[in-house]
Amino acid sequence: MNDRPDATELLEAVRRFIETEVMPNCKGPRKYQARVAANVLEIVRREWECEPRHLRDEWTSAGLLLGIEEPFPSSRQALRESIRERTDGLVARIRSGEADSGPFRRAVLAHLRSTCAAKLEVSRGEAPGR
Repeated sequence: MNDRPDATELLEAVRRFIETEVMPNCKGPRKYQARVAANVLEIVRREWECEPRHLRDEWTSAGLLLGIEEPFPSSRQALRESIRERTDGLVARIRSGEADSGPFRRAVLAHLRSTCAAKLEVSRGEAPGR
């Protein structure tokens, strides 16, 4: 593990440099590209900060929906693969009509709202519940 500056601080420093030093000295398409670069850095920073929580929450929520009880994956890659498998299982149940009504439908909708809110938190900087 590195000391300071950490990855988040480095991303923020580059974003600030682009916004305060590069953008004011650009016009037209270059200014637009500089703005896009600054926004990309901000999205990457938010994803870096939020991803562990988002992955854990999605894994847990999908597992509850599917009635799966298993140990938490040991690596981020294994966690992502497990989420993909759980999502595939959830999709199959939705396609079969199990989520057309009743308590399972309500639980699925809550899961989808939560995962969509997490994606918005990263892409637009909107925290869940806002």
